[in-house]
Amino acid sequence: MAINNMNDILYIVVPCFNEEECILDSSKVLKDIINELINENKINKESKILFVDDGSKDKTWDIISNLHKENKIFSGLKLAKNRGHQNACVAGLEYANDFADMTITIDADLQDDPKTIKDFVNKYYEGYQIVYGVRKSRKTDTFFKRKTAQSYYKLLRKMGIEIIYNHADYRLMSKKAVQELLKCEEKNLFLRGLVPSLGYKSTTVTYDRLPRLKGESKYTLKKMLHLAWDGITSFSLIPLKIILNLGIFLLISSIISLITFSILFATNILNLNIGAYIIMSMGFFSGIILISLGIVAQYIGKIYQEVKKRPRYHIEEFLNDK
Repeated sequence: MAINNMNDILYIVVPCFNEEECILDSSKVLKDIINELINENKINKESKILFVDDGSKDKTWDIISNLHKENKIFSGLKLAKNRGHQNACVAGLEYANDFADMTITIDADLQDDPKTIKDFVNKYYEGYQIVYGVRKSRKTDTFFKRKTAQSYYKLLRKMGIEIIYNHADYRLMSKKAVQELLKCEEKNLFLRGLVPSLGYKSTTVTYDRLPRLKGESKYTLKKMLHLAWDGITSFSLIPLKIILNLGIFLLISSIISLITFSILFATNILNLNIGAYIIMSMGFFSGIILISLGIVAQYIGKIYQEVKKRPRYHIEEFLNDK
């Protein structure tokens, strides 16, 4: 049974970083979808498209400003500095939630099929607080990207992290769900793990991944690896447990090896240059120690960032005429 009122206000939040090549095409597609939903009396005529400029260096903000001047269906939020995709999404959600009953986040390249927005809205009216967009397959990905992504999702699940398989950041959230999300104040955001942890009634809508409209993806391998690491360290202590277990294993192995080699040397069964053996052992254990310290340092660094309580982002300008 549906629990939401028809004709609620929808805001579509679109994070952008140097997207001058595709933002005009994206705006046309999203505007048509908004107007269709308004004409079908599915959403309120006050519904809007909110572009979030994540500190772009090109003409992205100029285009957003012109779109807003031409049609009030377009809103704009400009971050003073590039703060990353996750922070841009949260900034858009925070500002949109003051006006919207439901909010959808979608990337500016529209590779996540925007036609499914109508399905999202229908699910919302059926009473779902969160609707996840899920890719049907990864056939369009390279072999490397497909295998690494699948392995990553499996790894997160084994670590006890609640995550929706093949879901990125294309989702609908109700006002209530966004309000609860905004109560989470951590700086190291991983929305794919954070949103499911809210526990609200949710469902999925599947779609086929589309080709990028124009330009090249700004989500580099470095950014993807950073997001993947944030996903692990923000929700799981298993890497620290692995270090502990590895340390115990190496300690026991070292004792056994010491006893074994002592016996072999004493009985002249093994004739090995002891200096070479010591050097190899030191190199191995030094590597393990440095890696372990690096992982621990990552957790300590995250704690350091959180306790300072600095803002996630700073807003330079907000365009949203009623």
